[in-house]
Amino acid sequence: MEHADTIVAVATASGRAGIGVVRLSGPRARQIGHEICARELSPRRATLASFLAADAVPLDQGIALYFAAPGSYTGEDVVELQGHGGPAVLQLLVQRCMELGARPAAPGEFTQRAFLNGKLDLVQAESVADLIDAASAAAVRGAMRSLSGVFSERIESIARDLLDMRVLVEAVLDFPEEELDVLRHAAIPERLQQLAGRLRDLRSQAVQGRLLREGTRAVLVGKPNVGKSSLMNRLAQEEVAIVTDVPGTTRDALRYELAIEGVPIHVVDTAGLRDSADRVERLGIERTLREIARADVVLWVTEALADASGDVDVLPSGLPASARIIHIINKIDLSGEPAKRSEAGSELTIWLSAKTGDGIELLRQGILEAAGWQGDGEAAFMARERHLAALHDCTAALERAGRSLSGLELLAEELRQAHRALGEITGAVTADDLLGEIFSRFCIGK
Repeated sequence: MEHADTIVAVATASGRAGIGVVRLSGPRARQIGHEICARELSPRRATLASFLAADAVPLDQGIALYFAAPGSYTGEDVVELQGHGGPAVLQLLVQRCMELGARPAAPGEFTQRAFLNGKLDLVQAESVADLIDAASAAAVRGAMRSLSGVFSERIESIARDLLDMRVLVEAVLDFPEEELDVLRHAAIPERLQQLAGRLRDLRSQAVQGRLLREGTRAVLVGKPNVGKSSLMNRLAQEEVAIVTDVPGTTRDALRYELAIEGVPIHVVDTAGLRDSADRVERLGIERTLREIARADVVLWVTEALADASGDVDVLPSGLPASARIIHIINKIDLSGEPAKRSEAGSELTIWLSAKTGDGIELLRQGILEAAGWQGDGEAAFMARERHLAALHDCTAALERAGRSLSGLELLAEELRQAHRALGEITGAVTADDLLGEIFSRFCIGK
């Protein structure tokens, strides 16, 4: 796909730096580079040059690189002007490129052109943004696995097998006089079961990748003075929340992001739940209830001595149906109990001391388990919610196909739907509005 226009943007982060890069892509990129450097640029050779304004006055001095199509990131002619990283000089270079016929690039437009020109599939294009946004070493490795094509190859492998089955089934529909027992001879039921198993494994890994990318939201809830803020500080390993003996110290939600085994955990400390006449505290409690409604994991904190005092703690209402609950019994340093955990069905209870740190590692592992982390970060690849939705749609179509073996027309349609769902992941079948949504979230210059 050829674009008639040439785009330009600063490709390095905003702010002051030793080096800044202005990137051009499109049919006029080489000519614009020639005009600015006042010399011909050879493909894949670094050229030291002064970058000139319209009146030939130098704007900067640096290295110019020219990548000829199709051997470039975007598949088009690309020029990179690598100069000094001051915001003012970089903007002057961008302005000069625009004077010579380029237009400002939209967010993610360089990567979008790489996708449209077949340099990347959609999963790889998304992993570029994931690599930039990665907040942990595990997330970086997961994004690199997706960028290198690991996820895409798994998808393509299943798609090829689906295509083989579609060919067999539709051949019988086209030539019914052959009267071939295609379902028996081609082992269609067995192959459907095998594909369903491969999809389940793939979706499991994709769930792990989504956790690496998005993390999980853990909300601390409980009555005042049960130690929520102390627990927040212990998890964060720094004093991020104010801790006093005065009930109601925490009036508003306090957020902190940490990583456990590379998984981002968005911890939210909330105002203690109780009846209060204080208007400000009541507003804080209202916000607590809103945070609870958005939680993936609820960290319900009570005191080890609460039962002995006769003060019964009740889990607040309004919990989302999908939220996992961890009951934390704090202050075991006062009760003399050991740090431990117990499970009864889906309920996990952890005894710990936020003051001494006993049992904190049990809590960290409990949060990971509640989030669905299986500890396979070395094999996970980065995935998004839309990938999981497409894998779910593919699996559902295969299940319907398994129930349609007596009707070849229905079987062929379900196989087509399953094949289409996989194509939506890599971009083989993608609506234009989805592309716009995806690439609009990239940074400008990428």
